Amino acid sequence: MPNVANTQITEARETYLTLLELSRLLNTGLDPETLTICVRLCEAGVNPETLATVIRELRKEVANLNDVEKTVDDANP
Repeated sequence: MPNVANTQITEARETYLTLLELSRLLNTGLDPETLTICVRLCEAGVNPETLATVIRELRKEVANLNDVEKTVDDANP
């Protein structure tokens, strides 16, 4: 008979795999490591909606920086 700790570990793993699959189905673009960080932040009390907003804003900023870098590279062949 498996002990309580093993059962909890198995349930946590199954929950995480379900979250990972949902993340993929929803095309969040989160890799497993980033998803793990997000889950831990939410477990620590971070508001999930606020976290999602921050991630979206960071993605926009990265895209803007990449556009600027490409423009500079194109201007200086």
